[in-house]
Amino acid sequence: MTALPDGEELLSLAVRTARDAAAYVRAARPEGRVQVAATKSSDTDPVTAIDRATERLVRERIAAERPQDTFLGEEFGESPGEELGEEGGRADGASGVRWVVDPIDGTVNFVYGLRHSAVAIAAEIDGEVEVGCVVDIATGHEFTAVRGQGSYLREAPDSDLVRLQSVAPPSASHALVATGFNYVPEVRAHQAAAVARLLLDVRDIRRTGSAALDFCALAAGRLDAYVEQGLAPWDIAAGGLVAREAGVVVAGLDGPPDERLVLAAPEPFAQEFFRLVRACGF
Repeated sequence: MTALPDGEELLSLAVRTARDAAAYVRAARPEGRVQVAATKSSDTDPVTAIDRATERLVRERIAAERPQDTFLGEEFGESPGEELGEEGGRADGASGVRWVVDPIDGTVNFVYGLRHSAVAIAAEIDGEVEVGCVVDIATGHEFTAVRGQGSYLREAPDSDLVRLQSVAPPSASHALVATGFNYVPEVRAHQAAAVARLLLDVRDIRRTGSAALDFCALAAGRLDAYVEQGLAPWDIAAGGLVAREAGVVVAGLDGPPDERLVLAAPEPFAQEFFRLVRACGF
């Protein structure tokens, strides 16, 4: 295996790539509603041609600089780097680095022209998320983190970094909680019942449509907690690291966060919130 890169090196590449990807999405989006090219988990879970083109852009940009890295992306799954011509070959995973990419997190919002979607790029080293970058497509705000070094917000490429710190509510009754809903009808029905019970014990519920931006809002103290079922690794990797580095506990039902359940709350509030979520039947 080649020498492992440091986090700052990977973060620089993630930020540059996510900026370019977000700029591409803004420029490529037509007026009105975006045409759906395909669906995924159900006929209401859309994919657009711009999703696919954006992930291709991300892979090409990263592979051009780091040809031995591998990828896991929402649109093209687990695969080595893009073809780089006769001299470049294909990635073989020798670097120990895997990029986890969500080209447009919040595709339904993007289709309808709602301003809440993001490019999310994370880098894992030997299976541990080391770097996360989430760029809000509409605003250009950049949320970044390197494991063990905190998480930050930069509102424009030339603005100062602001360190993020989550804020714990005094109790569940004062908590503003974000959630989302699966596109599989049977799972959605179960979630709806659990959220209805949760709503009785918290300040209010928000459903924004972008898990990555929900994690970042939690890191910035704009939300108090988060719960969702059905998330994939690319939904969790970048934003989850931003949240954890701001003092948020990110967990699953009985271990790490996974498709079954993702729970997130500031550390002082985490156990109370997690108990409440379990009691509500998620």
